[in-house]
Amino acid sequence: MNKTHVPDVTFKTRVRNDALSGDNPFEWKDLSSSEIFDGKKVVVFSLPGAFTPTCSTSHLPKYEELYEQFKAEGVDTVICLSVNDAFVMYQWGLAQGAKNVFLLPDGNGEFSRKMGMLVDKSNLGFGMRSWRYSMLVENGEIQKIFSEAGFCDNAQSDPFEVSDAQTMLDYLKA
Repeated sequence: MNKTHVPDVTFKTRVRNDALSGDNPFEWKDLSSSEIFDGKKVVVFSLPGAFTPTCSTSHLPKYEELYEQFKAEGVDTVICLSVNDAFVMYQWGLAQGAKNVFLLPDGNGEFSRKMGMLVDKSNLGFGMRSWRYSMLVENGEIQKIFSEAGFCDNAQSDPFEVSDAQTMLDYLKA
């Protein structure tokens, strides 16, 4: 694979601001690709949607569980990306008890589209979503991608065999 840079996009996120009071101590924060990836070693895993079965029972929980092992391999940040809005990603993180993995909303699917990973999951009532994959990014440059098979089947399937946390961790340790 020829190494390429991650797409340049602006993510619309919600972050905690302890200076804000009341029931909603969060504010909007735009994060650029360069803010997220430049000068860092980042593991990204992307999945079809928050609150969906495989994503909630296996994909996110295992990355969360192995987080310290990723850090031990020099990873600065572990990111879960999904074509969901910031509110959904926040609520999913709370429901999952996610404390280490950064949940990054790709609300418009722009990053997924520019990665060539946006698929139509209308057959499930999801609309356009990200294909399931993981990647290692160093200083904004993609070093390795593990993309699930079946991308060309118009998203009729949802395999989960190579984008898992253990596959990425084994790659980092090799």
